[in-house]
Amino acid sequence: MPRLLTKQFRLLLRLNHFSLPAILAGRHTEGNPMFPVADGHCDYLYGAVQTGYDLIKPKREQTIRLDDLLRGGVAMQFFACWIDTALAAPPLHQCLAMIDAYENMLDAHSELVPLTRDFTPESGKIATVLAVEGGEAVDGSMAILRVLYRLGVRAMTLTWNENNELAGAAMGRGNKGLSAIGRDIIDEMCALGMAIDVSHLSDKGIEQVLARATRPVFASHSNARSVHDHPRSLSDDLIREIAKQGGTVGVNFYYQQLTKNNEATIDDIVRHISRVAEIGGIGCCAIGSDLDGMQQYPKNFKTSRDFPALFEALLKRGFSEADVYRIAYQNLHDYIVQFV
Repeated sequence: MPRLLTKQFRLLLRLNHFSLPAILAGRHTEGNPMFPVADGHCDYLYGAVQTGYDLIKPKREQTIRLDDLLRGGVAMQFFACWIDTALAAPPLHQCLAMIDAYENMLDAHSELVPLTRDFTPESGKIATVLAVEGGEAVDGSMAILRVLYRLGVRAMTLTWNENNELAGAAMGRGNKGLSAIGRDIIDEMCALGMAIDVSHLSDKGIEQVLARATRPVFASHSNARSVHDHPRSLSDDLIREIAKQGGTVGVNFYYQQLTKNNEATIDDIVRHISRVAEIGGIGCCAIGSDLDGMQQYPKNFKTSRDFPALFEALLKRGFSEADVYRIAYQNLHDYIVQFV
């Protein structure tokens, strides 16, 4: 864990030191290279709506905090609208409440800006991407999907953990694929330019999406099943095909997807990243932490400020600094920017 940076050095780092040439020149804090981070998934917005999460005055259990985002080098953060089917509120109502929380967050914090095609980490800002986790939000309606796109949603999963009217979920029964409505939703997402996120989708569903989609798809927060066998993780064949079509696979930090043990470590995260790189190539590797989406975090990784420790572990594993830059930021940035 690096020591707290001085305000002056943190500002200099944010404004000037995120370019790859600067990184390769060896600017470090306590031996940890500072790489810009693109994090493909967090559940902060759900907490903001349901329990009053605040970036400046965080709740005790909250892990997405503005100061930690800055200290950890986060330059791009996906904010998901997670649809909780256990709630009484209709899915679309939930989604709109979280979009409202997202807009209020941007209004309150000038450090956060929507991702644009010309964004660079050297701006000193944190680019944000609005996503939906759970296709229940669209209620099978192309019109609702188009409205969500107009409201700024740029990525969506078809399911969460349960089968729904669009597709079968990885944790659902029967390895079900896309429904007729689900196929129409895929076609409309491709036409709109909304990224298709296959995390949480069944194997059959992912195979069908890959066969149907006319744009690259990605897995925002999924792991390698060949490292630890979990139904939410991806087989080697699926990783290979996502990469072949130009997508990315973001490794998440949920301990049950990382290891069979009762506690995960940063080394477990490294093992999954290494496997994704081995199967799909370095160009498909990304980060999808799932912060604020779990109750138990890996040892020595509790908030965004701990990203430098992960990157140090990747370097020790034999990844080059250029490779870590791609894993940490460039791959996911280059994927998602085509949809903004």
